[in-house]
Amino acid sequence: MLHIGILQFTLEIPYAVSLKDKRSAVKSLKDRLRRSYNVSISEIEDLDQCTVATLGAVVAGSEPAHVNSTMDHLVNELQDWRDGSLVDHQLEIISPR
Repeated sequence: MLHIGILQFTLEIPYAVSLKDKRSAVKSLKDRLRRSYNVSISEIEDLDQCTVATLGAVVAGSEPAHVNSTMDHLVNELQDWRDGSLVDHQLEIISPR
């Protein structure tokens, strides 16, 4: 069965003074998370704000424990992100009944 983990999170990037600064930081983070956790990730809100980024990440798998573990590791990585801070996040695991 397919299990899907969905994480929506907001980051604050205090040093970004332009959209170029923000996009550079977000691109670096997205690339690293894709490589490390095999997640699909995209910026979904706050596209015109320089210091705030809201992104969504999705992971799918056959084992709910694996999906949950991957999402937990992802949140931990975001909490330790050196270029900004995790302001908010919502996590949901969707499993068929």
